[in-house]
Amino acid sequence: MSRAALFVLADGRFPAGGHAHSGGAETAVAAGRVRDADSLAAFCRGRLHTTGLVGAALAAAAAAGHDPLALDEAADARTPVQALRTTARRLGRQMMRAARATWPSNELDALAAARPRGAHQPVVLGLAARSAGLAPLDAAYAAAYESVSGPATAAVRLLGLDPFDATAVLARLAPDVDRTATAATAAADRLAEEGTDALPAASAPLLDITAQQHAAWPVRLFAS
Repeated sequence: MSRAALFVLADGRFPAGGHAHSGGAETAVAAGRVRDADSLAAFCRGRLHTTGLVGAALAAAAAAGHDPLALDEAADARTPVQALRTTARRLGRQMMRAARATWPSNELDALAAARPRGAHQPVVLGLAARSAGLAPLDAAYAAAYESVSGPATAAVRLLGLDPFDATAVLARLAPDVDRTATAATAAADRLAEEGTDALPAASAPLLDITAQQHAAWPVRLFAS
């Protein structure tokens, strides 16, 4: 295993399409809920402990070798809003393209063939981590970090926020990312005995509602 592969997978410049998505930050900024570094930190913390936790557990489970199709169905069940399901699969399709070019594997090929329109992004991310020789905890870290780094980066563009302030938000969230990745991996460890019910199903209703609203905006800076 090369732990350095984690840096490639978690790098914001990895061509998986995440730069075009704000993780709900665009609607939060428009509504005035995110307006500065402190409110951005609160938004990211809430996202990390809900959708971030779910995504990290799915990624850890995929990296551990559990059935990606069953995990994809579990992800669908935990994504009640059509706009977010569409976004997750679109990002999954782009992640798949990048992962197959970077770490080719039969498992990635099989999932791509089974889900030609894209599997949920955390599942693909976890399988990419497995193909790169990374551990389930590594995949959980990548997914958890992505859940906060996307909105933080978007806030720089949306608010003109100082990039130093946005980076400081991510640094202050590091202990929360640690706890989330650990909890997500522990849930994935129970999958063999408990099935997909072991995976967290933490919800963020406001993110669900605003994601559906954002999808109908005629003009927007980000795809989601």
